[in-house]
Amino acid sequence: MSGAVLSSGLTGNRSYRFKTWFTRRSRSWFALPSALLIAIFFGAPFLANVVFAFLRWTSYSTQLSWTGLGNFTAALQLGILFQAIRVTVIYALISMAVQNVAGLGFAKALQAGNRADQVFRSVFFIPVLFSPLAAGYIWAAALQPHGPVNGLVGAVVPGFAYDWLGHPTSALVAVAVIDGWKWSGLAATVYVAGLNRIPRQLMEAARLDGAGAWRRFWGVEFPLLAPAFTFNLVVTLVGSFSAIDVVFAMTGGGPGTATSVLNVELYSQYSGGLFGLASALGLVITVMVIIVAVPLIALLRRREVEM
Repeated sequence: MSGAVLSSGLTGNRSYRFKTWFTRRSRSWFALPSALLIAIFFGAPFLANVVFAFLRWTSYSTQLSWTGLGNFTAALQLGILFQAIRVTVIYALISMAVQNVAGLGFAKALQAGNRADQVFRSVFFIPVLFSPLAAGYIWAAALQPHGPVNGLVGAVVPGFAYDWLGHPTSALVAVAVIDGWKWSGLAATVYVAGLNRIPRQLMEAARLDGAGAWRRFWGVEFPLLAPAFTFNLVVTLVGSFSAIDVVFAMTGGGPGTATSVLNVELYSQYSGGLFGLASALGLVITVMVIIVAVPLIALLRRREVEM
């Protein structure tokens, strides 16, 4: 009898192990098409771009030759590399700040989740659904000297006709703010989800202890929003490094090179037939994203644990 029970147990264990193995292999096979698509459309172009960044490749010659760091040296000599990096970093920081501050403000204002809040959540999310090019063209028209923005300001300051996109500093700030506004609805959605995950008992306990709205936010909600901050800060910063559409639609990189972020400069070099130089600038963007994103994720993850 005991032998039959032991034999049945061994058979059951083998069956369980086989089912577990088969389930894991099945999941692997289901993931294979996605892995192939990623490898074909992302992995292969990235590796090709790395190679092209070190080749002399232009539309003026049919010859491809190894140039080493020649493309990067050319970018330095033309004065476009450091200028584009500086503009990109400033643009990314402003856009990231606008997205997260506006997104968190929207999330707090619409936290209740009643019917009115749900309507306004949809309204604030609408800009995310707009084409970035369309949003850029609309705001470019609105910020003209005789556009509606100056018209509103002119109601308070008669004769106000500032050219927002015609001055280097205001053009860069305006374009970055518009990009931040466009994606703030996405950040707000993440913050709303984070706020709704906070146990109500904690908020009630803080309220009973006499904590006001500001103290409840900093003492309870802010620490528990750490995962949402990690996601939003990384995504918004990395996304801003890759910006091109809003900038291209609003200023085309001007005035001068005031808003010429790396992707705009990359497009300019590529359209001029300097394919190797454009690939080098693309590689610079990738390196910048890695240098910034990896330490930032590690720092924010550590903060999540400490909180």
